[in-house]
Amino acid sequence: MHLTPAPRTALLSKRYPYLTIPGAHLLLRIAVAIFFMAHALMRIAHYSIPQFGEFLEARGWPQGVLLVWLITIYEISAGTMIALGRHVRVLSAGLIFVAAMGIVIVHAQQGWFVGEHGVGGMEYSFSLIVSLLVLAAVDAQKTA
Repeated sequence: MHLTPAPRTALLSKRYPYLTIPGAHLLLRIAVAIFFMAHALMRIAHYSIPQFGEFLEARGWPQGVLLVWLITIYEISAGTMIALGRHVRVLSAGLIFVAAMGIVIVHAQQGWFVGEHGVGGMEYSFSLIVSLLVLAAVDAQKTA
């Protein structure tokens, strides 16, 4: 019995990725918003805000607990607004700043990789920054 390979189009439908550009944009916008909100909500759920605040204070940041609360509230509120498609460009800039500072303060010293080849690295934060830049660019096009 002779088996011939299936044509490439049979393996990967011409309709893949099954999303329109607006649909892909919506998916990315909601996903990125959820990532930031989930991160913030986990801080609250696990009562880790004081611990993170102490971590920041040990590195010279004043009012660490207050700062972490402000970051947490921003991530939740900005994430909600971005998911709703409101003020995406401006709020993305703030979240880019949060993610970039996370890289500088925490993740860069852990290397690049988050999992498998490392722990706590900056690849996840970097991918969020790139995603936020794409969302901001689309938002800028819509308002131009």
